[in-house]
Amino acid sequence: MSYDFNADEIFEMAEQIERNGAKFYRRMAENISDISIRELFLDLAAMEDEHEKTFVSMRKDLSDQERKPTVFDPEGEAALYLRALADLRVFDEEGKGDLVLPEDLPEGEKTRKILRVAIGLEKDSIAFYLGMKALVPERLGNKKIDDIMKEEMGHIRLLSNMLSENR
Repeated sequence: MSYDFNADEIFEMAEQIERNGAKFYRRMAENISDISIRELFLDLAAMEDEHEKTFVSMRKDLSDQERKPTVFDPEGEAALYLRALADLRVFDEEGKGDLVLPEDLPEGEKTRKILRVAIGLEKDSIAFYLGMKALVPERLGNKKIDDIMKEEMGHIRLLSNMLSENR
């Protein structure tokens, strides 16, 4: 099944990805005893919260035409598909990513594993937003998506630096 998403649906996916990202970072902060890394994760969660607010604001500015469904969908399956795509595409709804942390994993290895997974998830979010940018007209805040991608790149730099420090 193929869907052509309207702008409203695209922003809905972006909001979900940011919610999931914030949840991921908060959950990972709970798993780390290193205060500097815990604070980094909590800062990243707050940044993801701000990104979500940006997408909510952009979504409010949509016209009725841009909110119209692009397919006949009386059962609301497109919305379910979008949520599943957002949950599986970048950060999962549980806030874990593809991360499995054995209980007996040494703290340093656990930290490195979380940082590597977080870097990968940030890269995936940039790829999603790059594709999203092509679908969002300039008048709807296309530039804001560039700004969010730059912030996500900054997240990768922060995480990479922390990973380098913890080798």
